[in-house]
Amino acid sequence: MKQKIDKLGVVIALIAMPTLLFVPFVTFKANRIVQGQPVWVFSALPTWAAACLMLVVIAVLVSAILKAGVLVRMTAACLGLVTVLIAIGLAASFLTPEGNSFARVSTATGFWMLLFAFAMLLIDALARLRPRPLARILLLLAGLALLGLLARIGVWNELSLLKEFSSRADSFWREGWRHLALAVGSLVIAFAFGLPLGILCYRVERLRAAILNVLNVIQTIPSIALFGLLIAPLGWIAANLPGASELGIRGIGAAPAFIALVLYALLPIVANTVSGLVGVDAAVSNAAKGLGMTDGQILRRIELPLAMPAILTAIRIVLVQNIGMATIAALIGGGGFGVFVFQGIGQTATDLVLLGALPTVALALCAAVIMDALTELATRARKEIATA
Repeated sequence: MKQKIDKLGVVIALIAMPTLLFVPFVTFKANRIVQGQPVWVFSALPTWAAACLMLVVIAVLVSAILKAGVLVRMTAACLGLVTVLIAIGLAASFLTPEGNSFARVSTATGFWMLLFAFAMLLIDALARLRPRPLARILLLLAGLALLGLLARIGVWNELSLLKEFSSRADSFWREGWRHLALAVGSLVIAFAFGLPLGILCYRVERLRAAILNVLNVIQTIPSIALFGLLIAPLGWIAANLPGASELGIRGIGAAPAFIALVLYALLPIVANTVSGLVGVDAAVSNAAKGLGMTDGQILRRIELPLAMPAILTAIRIVLVQNIGMATIAALIGGGGFGVFVFQGIGQTATDLVLLGALPTVALALCAAVIMDALTELATRARKEIATA
């Protein structure tokens, strides 16, 4: 019987094999500021390690091309990702001269392309497997635990990225907490205002268009411009209201960034709240009225639970959006991971840029996976309520 060929597997193979053979895997620098030299896989790794990497890549690609079972494809993708992550650490150790604290080994295009190819295979396998919400969260935790273990045992200690981290460990965690405070704190405040505003728009239809149009206008203002617009009024408040400056309200810093994130978050929350409430079947509300429920009871017990998937979708959108936009807060002294991104750009230091960018991407990915799982659970609960 003729073996079926998987089209996505072919695409992944066309990405991975040429990348492995013809694209630099790492970049070697004699020190932090000189121009780097590209190094290919077979020069970056000991012979045995390069051979192992090649065998693993071939095995993973065969399973991808020949339409192996979903669990086989997922296992192969995980094996490929782990192997590439270990290989980059081995390459850094292999290329760094013993006792040399100035040399830098950075990830190059080949590493990222291999990582991208195997990530595509893993995402495809998970999409076909369709794990339940809690299973997806457990898989995420397992992946984070594995990355933590590799970091803990020192696999990547010689990478330039980890050297940048080790010299800035204290500021990294400080800016990380600031980043989370900006992203999550602004979401909480936006939700506290946005949910009642969405309910008001749902109940008073003549206000709906006006409120949503105002929020749409705010959404179209570029973030840098909005930061700039907030500097003058916040600066005036700090200068003229006693105690405002001590509370952190200033023309520059976290305050304008926080307010801007809140304003950007309002539209998704309000719009999705209205959409979710409008989508509640009128027959369900009428049946609740027939049972003697008040409007407030219907809202709390029937309409909001049924609208919860739409509301959680808004929270997901806002959380991922705020995690990304909080990076720009560093431009006006708001802190966060953007501090490292803009320092790296100013110093032409790619690894310093990655020190700020990678945690931001990881936070956004984790937030998306967790919120997607919660939304799916809410959708199932909605179906149970609707059929009860």
